[in-house]
Amino acid sequence: MRNNRIAVSVFYFCMGLCFSTWASRIPDIKDILGLGAAQLGSILFALPVGQFLALPFSGGFVTRFGSKRVLPVAIFLYACGLTFIGLASTPWHLVIALMFFGISGNLSNISVNTQGVTVEQLYARPIMAAFHGAWSIAGFTGALLGLGAIALKLSPYQHFSIVATLVVLVTLIFKKHLVLVPPNPHAPKRKKFFSRPEGILFQLGIIGFCSMATEGAMFDWSGVYFKEVIRVPAVLVPVGYASFMIMMASGRFVADRLIAKFGRQRVLFMNGLLISTGMFIAVAFPYLVPATIAFLIVGFGVSAVVPSVYSVAGRSSSTPGIALAAVTSVSYLGFLMGPPLIGWIASVSSLRVSYAVVGSFGFCISYIVSRFRELD
Repeated sequence: MRNNRIAVSVFYFCMGLCFSTWASRIPDIKDILGLGAAQLGSILFALPVGQFLALPFSGGFVTRFGSKRVLPVAIFLYACGLTFIGLASTPWHLVIALMFFGISGNLSNISVNTQGVTVEQLYARPIMAAFHGAWSIAGFTGALLGLGAIALKLSPYQHFSIVATLVVLVTLIFKKHLVLVPPNPHAPKRKKFFSRPEGILFQLGIIGFCSMATEGAMFDWSGVYFKEVIRVPAVLVPVGYASFMIMMASGRFVADRLIAKFGRQRVLFMNGLLISTGMFIAVAFPYLVPATIAFLIVGFGVSAVVPSVYSVAGRSSSTPGIALAAVTSVSYLGFLMGPPLIGWIASVSSLRVSYAVVGSFGFCISYIVSRFRELD
């Protein structure tokens, strides 16, 4: 089981590294293509649109063919998508590349979380947050590599190609240790593109929606926030993103113990309060030190939310791939709406106002969790 856990953690890490590598260079790509805040917000919409478009088939695809077979292929496509982003020379090129990145990312997400749920069941104790912790560590690693790439004056394409090559090599080494989940050729098909998940899955999706909207705001806009609101030197632009990722990773490595001790409901209730607290501090005190602390708080706040949502969803069905896709279909609407919403609000007011709006989602998480009795 140990080799299985290490292998699945590696795949989570590779996914996080690809995403954070892209996120670390968003301010540079914004400048290279000469994009305004509203235009960037609209273009960022392409990535979650791609993720959302993949939802109708990704869960069934993983269930029918098995996550062990699908995951390595999905990660390879995800790494290729990263290099395509680096090649973008016009806004439309970037839109197409982000859509492909989103589609391959969703397929990777469903298959890797199906693996995570399976290994967690083998251990018979909470470990899902630790898997997502590997994703977060990759986010921090990607931010550091972004700093290094900027210091070395590497273009986004050069930077992205190096990371993609490393990801492909690592996944080739560890794919043999993935868990074999027997394919289910008789898995039910979703009848409608926008069909609503039923019962507990819909409630989990709403919680995931609020968390992912916040994460999207941090992933896509934290660098821009530090550059244009905090007004730090160029070399310190990734600090906000890095501080968020450091604490999200740390929180995920202690979340399983906290859940086991205090219960999932109490932990998620506090997570929601921390999200709102951190976002409002960043808005009220737009200076380097308080904003960095605020992003640390937000990172800890979101740390346990999505892993808990996926863990509960995966255990609630005999076909975890289908259940995860159902929950993700609601959750990713937050990822879909969050970054563009920030850009649009910023274009008519400011990024500070945008972050204040997103800060309210933490209170929504706490409210829903307080009325949701089926988490533990």
